[in-house]
Amino acid sequence: QVQLIESGGGLVQAGGSLRLSCAASGRTFSNYDMGWFRRAPGKERDFVAAINWSGGVTNYAISVKGRFTISRDNAKNTVYLQMNSLKPEDTAVYYCAANRVTARGLQVQIYNYDYWGQGTQVSVSS
Repeated sequence: QVQLIESGGGLVQAGGSLRLSCAASGRTFSNYDMGWFRRAPGKERDFVAAINWSGGVTNYAISVKGRFTISRDNAKNTVYLQMNSLKPEDTAVYYCAANRVTARGLQVQIYNYDYWGQGTQVSVSS
């Protein structure tokens, strides 16, 4: 089992920044690729960003590319999501997730992720 706890959400004005953190425990962190997903009000959970076990490979949704940066610190068992130039449409509950490393490489589909945090609310006012 992997336990994931997100933090760093809050209310911010459009154009502002937030940094989300996700602390992992329970298994060897570097055995897992990590992802961030979000669920906006009335919508399904969507992919935001993912990072492979070493931090050397990343992937982003088109809607956040150039504004968000995913990173990880394996020594601290933590993955981060730096969010800049926030827009009202970024308002959502943000979830981090863990996917055990396989030969398939970095995945972006929700169903490939085995462990999930409880989520942290991000609200962007216009």
